[in-house]
Amino acid sequence: MSEHINHSDDNRQAPPDQLLVDIADYVCEYHGASDEAFETARYSLFDALGCGILALQTAECRQRLGPIVPGATLTDGVPVPGTAYQLDPVQAAFNIGTLVRWLDYNDTWLAAEWGHPSDNLGAILACADYRNRHMGNNAPPLTMRDVCNAMIQAYEIQGILALENSFNRLGIDHVILVKIASTAVATRLLGGDRQMIVNALSNAWIDGGTLRSYRHAPNTGWRKSWAAGDASARAVRHALMAINGEMGYPNTLTTPQWGFQDVTFNGQPLTVERAFGCYVMENILFKVSYPVEFHAQTAVECAVQLFDKVNPRLKQIERIELFTQEAAMRIINKTGPLHNPADRDHSLQYAVAIALLFGTLESNHYSDEIAADPRIDQLRDMMQVVEEKRFSDDYLDPEKRAIGNRVVIHLDDGTVEEACIEYPIGHRRRRSDAYPLLELKFHHNLSYHYPATQTTPLTELILDQEKLFTMPVNHFMTLWAKR
Repeated sequence: MSEHINHSDDNRQAPPDQLLVDIADYVCEYHGASDEAFETARYSLFDALGCGILALQTAECRQRLGPIVPGATLTDGVPVPGTAYQLDPVQAAFNIGTLVRWLDYNDTWLAAEWGHPSDNLGAILACADYRNRHMGNNAPPLTMRDVCNAMIQAYEIQGILALENSFNRLGIDHVILVKIASTAVATRLLGGDRQMIVNALSNAWIDGGTLRSYRHAPNTGWRKSWAAGDASARAVRHALMAINGEMGYPNTLTTPQWGFQDVTFNGQPLTVERAFGCYVMENILFKVSYPVEFHAQTAVECAVQLFDKVNPRLKQIERIELFTQEAAMRIINKTGPLHNPADRDHSLQYAVAIALLFGTLESNHYSDEIAADPRIDQLRDMMQVVEEKRFSDDYLDPEKRAIGNRVVIHLDDGTVEEACIEYPIGHRRRRSDAYPLLELKFHHNLSYHYPATQTTPLTELILDQEKLFTMPVNHFMTLWAKR
């Protein structure tokens, strides 16, 4: 017997949940982003795409790209950067989101919940390109300034929701916030109005959250590298359905027993303590030098600083102390076997060991071949990871947003070598140091995949904001096609 459906309209007469309205109003009405936010968005855009191009060197990433049905490509679909694929916007969002996230090398946001706001680029680029190619009518084409504005808004929605609401403590993966943020901006980019955005958002929340099991032992696996692409694709589907008239469920967050807060969030209200603006983009964290989970960034910087002093004396190390934040204790404090690259790039101990052995950390250091080096586990076995309360407090301080780590190495002759870094090079307080290195990182990443004739114009475009911001999105996306 089918489940009885209550056809009462009472629930539809109540005002929509305030959070849905606030997000829709913000996406429709906010035009106050700072010059700093737009400059940061420009660097975030190119950094994320550069990370995606570098990911194409990985066979496991390439296996997950293309149409969901082999051979089902389009002749005028959304181009997937670095490939010859042209796809529908839902599958294009999956492809672009998977590329950006694959190497864990794109930008980061850390708060009660963490995540990677450039994961939203899958939905943003797919929808903006699709609208220009197929939905433009007589409207002016969307430009790359529109893309950067959508990035600022998606970053803000994801990041502000992350400030006070910890989904990971309930076993829910942070990509739920990618889906929510992308649904809002994608609906707007496709021409949706305020009501359509509310409808799309309500359906995105109804999906609930994805389990984090694929990020933790004993189940760590490749899904953590395509989960954001999956969230982006789901967001585009909700956006397309909303602009085609799909109904919404305006009280899906707050309805007793059946709403998101009661079912998924332990009965607690979702908290938003800060008005939506451009705070998140201004304070985003870049992974400038090391492709590792962000809570380990300053630990790797410390280990690289200590390399010259310690590496010649590896056999004299008695113990290693790693002082870190509470979040790192929960996410990347891993002992015992590490089963694959997805496991290793989320291990604080593994990352520090690699930096002490090689003086740097690169994507290939997570390979099975490198991991077979017995010295890595020898160093890991010497490590003790301890929370330092000062680091945990400064991590949550909105005026600091520090991600401190301290590495202390004890040698058998009584010598102690120590390094402490509180703000990684990708932090807002170190932007002047970061931007030249991000430009080099971008050029380096592209050089693996493109000829110089294609790499050079794309690199020059980073520095020419006026040219970039006036460029139609579909023209920009064509520049990235593999020739």
